[in-house]
Amino acid sequence: MSDPPVDKNGNGVNHQTIRVGTRKSQIGEKSLFTKELENALERNEVDLVVHSLKDLPTSLPTGFTIGAVCKRENPCDAVVFHPKHVGQTLSSLPERSVIGTSSLRRAAQLKRAYPHLQFRDIRGNLNTRLKKLDEKDDFSAIILAAAGLKRMGWENRIGQVLNPTDCLYAVGQGALAVEVRARDQEILQMVSLLQDTETVLRCIAERAFMKHLEGGCSVPVAVSTLLKDSQLYLTGAVYSLDGSESLRETMQANVNFALETEDGPNDDSQHVAITAKNVPWLAQVAAEKLGIQVAELLLSQGARQILNVARQLNDA
Repeated sequence: MSDPPVDKNGNGVNHQTIRVGTRKSQIGEKSLFTKELENALERNEVDLVVHSLKDLPTSLPTGFTIGAVCKRENPCDAVVFHPKHVGQTLSSLPERSVIGTSSLRRAAQLKRAYPHLQFRDIRGNLNTRLKKLDEKDDFSAIILAAAGLKRMGWENRIGQVLNPTDCLYAVGQGALAVEVRARDQEILQMVSLLQDTETVLRCIAERAFMKHLEGGCSVPVAVSTLLKDSQLYLTGAVYSLDGSESLRETMQANVNFALETEDGPNDDSQHVAITAKNVPWLAQVAAEKLGIQVAELLLSQGARQILNVARQLNDA
């Protein structure tokens, strides 16, 4: 039996939701599945859709919302080594070893940290990338999300986990989002039981940071968040494509607020496209404000110029 179809993050794909003949160039790699699934939501063919949160933009089409963000898996990146390099680390790989990654964010940070390595683009879902790694000698290792490998049952392939001190992760990485119709109160209430408060607050801050920077997959934007003792910490960074330029700052905010006992005018308000019932509204406001503040700080230091140059080079 062949492996089940998966998207590039290791999530199962239902082929029936994809129109035959649709090209990636028509929709865009990240939104290929998202677009078709949202169409099914709009037609009331399905009541909810599960995505990798990092694949969802910070603004959704009118009529849709993220009704729940589930408890996050490890958001860090992981290194999977070619069989002949098992037991090594990125630091110990030979000079000019080639590392595969499709992420500008990963490449920018790792070029800076490991100048003796070379980084090359690699595409495809997890099955395809692992096959390219194992069956050819083109790559000494590839970088993938640890969460995707774990969900697919391939955690044993992880040779090295890149902690935030080594490589900040992508906005929303490791979290699953449940997208629903914004006006469907019954479904919103039902999926709210899946909500994980810590993950919601961390991801609201991360998404607000990226939205205020007008970042995305075409530029190297990276984050790390931590909720400890009612304080939410956000580290945000931007990089040039080659990693030679970078800006990085950390700020914190108090998110210790009681859950409102009565529905108010802001009960169903969205924060970066997330409707988080059962999560204190004031805590959501504080998390979103934190993301904006870190972005503003980086913009005041020249982040806009770094991102504009990176975007232009990537487009070229």
